[in-house]
Amino acid sequence: MLLAIDAGNTNVVFALVDGGEIRARWRIATDPRRTADEYAVWLSQLLALEGYDRAAVTGVIVGTVVPRALHNLEVLASKYFKTEAVIAGKGNAEWGFALDVDEPQNLGADRALNVLAGHARHEGDLIIIDFGTATTFDVVDYRGAYKGGIIAPGINLSLDALVTAAAKLPRIAISAPDTASVVGRNTVDQMHIGIYWGYVAMIEGLVARLKAEVGRPLKVIATGGLAILFERHTSVFDTIEPDLTIQGLAMLWERSQQGN
Repeated sequence: MLLAIDAGNTNVVFALVDGGEIRARWRIATDPRRTADEYAVWLSQLLALEGYDRAAVTGVIVGTVVPRALHNLEVLASKYFKTEAVIAGKGNAEWGFALDVDEPQNLGADRALNVLAGHARHEGDLIIIDFGTATTFDVVDYRGAYKGGIIAPGINLSLDALVTAAAKLPRIAISAPDTASVVGRNTVDQMHIGIYWGYVAMIEGLVARLKAEVGRPLKVIATGGLAILFERHTSVFDTIEPDLTIQGLAMLWERSQQGN
């Protein structure tokens, strides 16, 4: 059993992967100060609730965009799972695809993992949209090379900025409006329209611009926890794969073990 750990800016996702299938997943708020012992207490209880023992975990792989969180996750692997964590993008777990951009060293592990899994699971040229702390658009060519992309504020960040900067605006839940109307009759409705339909317009507009610039057919894959929020109200997605990053971690771990 593999423990795949995706440490993002907002949450750390832990997933049990067996034979390429995700058996269980849990998330906790990202805090670089959280110790390996704290992770272990929390994770041991969740494993037990799902009917698993720590001894069932024979491998650990970590992908992170939060460098300060890495050390404690490595200690978690060695101290509580008796194995050395494989670090995505390093050593035997290098990406294995071309990074055709100006600053390849700055590509986040989550985006690289999405590229890896997206290309493995889908043919042709791709746009991968990941709805996380930031919303990223990544362009992958038919050979699996990463060609570049876009970084936009995540929808939660956009809402936080709006509410923080405007004293009279209330905090609202992020959800699809009840109707397709874009004429709000009160403050809350107007905020929902601005945040939600504004975000849909951004997604559709950026995808259209990417397709026009690339000039070849592009399959659009959406991933990340908030992807399903937009599924009903736009036709821009060809498919939604909520676990693309975890799937990338599992694939990378398998590759890292070849020849061992």
